[in-house]
Amino acid sequence: MSYRDIIDRIRAAERAADRPEGSVQLVAVSKQQPEERVRAVLGAGHRLFGENRVQEAARRWTPLREEYPDVELHLVGPLQTNKARQAVELFSTIHSLDRPKLARKLAQLAQERGSSPTVFIQVNTGKEPQKAGVLPEDADAFIAEVRAMELPLTGLMCIPPVDEEPALHFALLRRIAERNGLEGLSMGMSRDFETAIRFGATHVRIGSAIFGPRAPREDPAGKPS
Repeated sequence: MSYRDIIDRIRAAERAADRPEGSVQLVAVSKQQPEERVRAVLGAGHRLFGENRVQEAARRWTPLREEYPDVELHLVGPLQTNKARQAVELFSTIHSLDRPKLARKLAQLAQERGSSPTVFIQVNTGKEPQKAGVLPEDADAFIAEVRAMELPLTGLMCIPPVDEEPALHFALLRRIAERNGLEGLSMGMSRDFETAIRFGATHVRIGSAIFGPRAPREDPAGKPS
């Protein structure tokens, strides 16, 4: 499958859901991908990319942005508080706000800088102990807490369990967003993005379906950014 194939499928899913063309943004997740694959997608005109790790993103995109200054970067993986300063300098959007300590750090940095990346709150819709994200029953309170900090909260994000029907999780995330007046829904990846679009996704995070299988990671797996 190619980048153009994915764009065509996104547009078809928008039409099937009776949504305006271009209402879904493709976040091309370039984590662990060889530079030649990333350059091919850049060459096709795409400018919105997602990375899972702050340091990996900095290594890749600091030089590439000299050639492509209009690239927009989104952090789609977990964020350690001690990497927050570097993250807010590198990314325009953070999809993985998941705890009060991180929210307080981002708010502090926003005050210092006079600006902040937009943020999505990650909701652990499957209540998986190994996965980051606020629990669904705690989401309303955390949304209110983040808003009180005056962070630019744009929506919610989820990663459904691999062995469950994703539509159930997308529907749950949409309900939480709707009752809190949030429009952004970061949901849907390579295997389920068309379903996510049917349930209102505004951002789909697609990696392997565009770039192919990821290269093996050299550092310990599972360590957050």
